[in-house]
Amino acid sequence: MVSEIKTSSTTAPQIGMVVSSRMGRDKDKFFLVAKIVSPEFVMLVDGKYRKFNKPKLKRWKHTKFSGLILDGIATKLKTDKKVFDSEVYKGIKEAIGQGEEQKITKDKLPANKVKK
Repeated sequence: MVSEIKTSSTTAPQIGMVVSSRMGRDKDKFFLVAKIVSPEFVMLVDGKYRKFNKPKLKRWKHTKFSGLILDGIATKLKTDKKVFDSEVYKGIKEAIGQGEEQKITKDKLPANKVKK
């Protein structure tokens, strides 16, 4: 289940939040807050590239809250139950509305990238 929350610039991190990265090489990618290390740092996972066995440590101010919380996964994380990477990956994809991978076709490429 996905919950929507109205955002503010001072939203505190919560386990289960879906966030996007604002800085770094992972900019604009979506993650799930798996653990709160301190008020400034969180551990992020995406289920595909950043899994639970090697989460990403990121400053909270370098993330952007999407307004979504994955309740089912948050409950499992808070009660120390096993959460599978595939659950996180599918949950994030469904929450942000990208159930299928987008394929780039010739007509969707920017004008300067069109191959002749």
